[in-house]
Amino acid sequence: MKTLAAAALSLSLLDPAFAQMNGADPPKGAAANPPAATQTLSISRSGSRPPRPGPAENFTGAVRVDPLFQANEPARTSGAYVTFAPGARSAWHTHPLGQTLIVTAGVGRVRRWGGPIEEIRPGDVVWIPPGLKHWHGAASDSSMTHIAIQEQQGGKIVDWLEKVGDAQYGQTPTPATAATPAAAVSSATQPTPAQRQFGDIAPKLAELTDNVLFGDVWARPGLSPRDRRQVTVSALIAMNRPDQLRSHLSRARQNGVTQDELIEALTHLAFYAGWPSAVTAAGVAKEVFAAQPAAGPH
Repeated sequence: MKTLAAAALSLSLLDPAFAQMNGADPPKGAAANPPAATQTLSISRSGSRPPRPGPAENFTGAVRVDPLFQANEPARTSGAYVTFAPGARSAWHTHPLGQTLIVTAGVGRVRRWGGPIEEIRPGDVVWIPPGLKHWHGAASDSSMTHIAIQEQQGGKIVDWLEKVGDAQYGQTPTPATAATPAAAVSSATQPTPAQRQFGDIAPKLAELTDNVLFGDVWARPGLSPRDRRQVTVSALIAMNRPDQLRSHLSRARQNGVTQDELIEALTHLAFYAGWPSAVTAAGVAKEVFAAQPAAGPH
């Protein structure tokens, strides 16, 4: 009798396994295999998402939009890099489900309707609640890049309103660290860097520097401010221009070029621009980095 009972118990334990092998439904409480995924992992490679200029009807000044990702159902979140040239800004607008801005380079400004202008810098994260009227853009003397993340509702992520006038934009931000736009230099109390350096001896050159070099060439959307800084620094190293290199190394850091990237460019250029130029640039870089210690992208 004991032998028969043991055999019956063994068969009862094997029944669920045989049932699963034969395609039968698993017993109640048993775990079923998860359904096959309906979507697959995808990688959007760098360079596969062409940038585009910010529409003139929605922005003032030169703005470059680098798409990052679109909403994939059932998700409804999209994101993009947005780079503002000095003085450029968005129009007033709202977002139906709000927006998050992550500043990655430069110095910017953001303002909600009825509030003060706030200064924003790399590492700052800005949350704009749903329906809040606001604008954001670059400082008058610096470009600014941020990642913009927002959700769509009914296929819409933004409602555009009126543009931000020069008077609204030109108000002093909090804290008051931004300089006056180049276009308003003649009536400003704060001179531009070009005016401070040589405006007294060559006023026309200072005017061209402010309005053409920084107001036109630097505002072109073909290159991001970060890329443009790398080109400028490389050219100054190759031409052995330590005086100009000093300020442009500092500005390159402000536009997101890392200390390691600048040193690597300097080392690489030694083989093309000559050892003396690279050694001179290394001495300048040492001074700049000592005065502006590395603290991540800045």
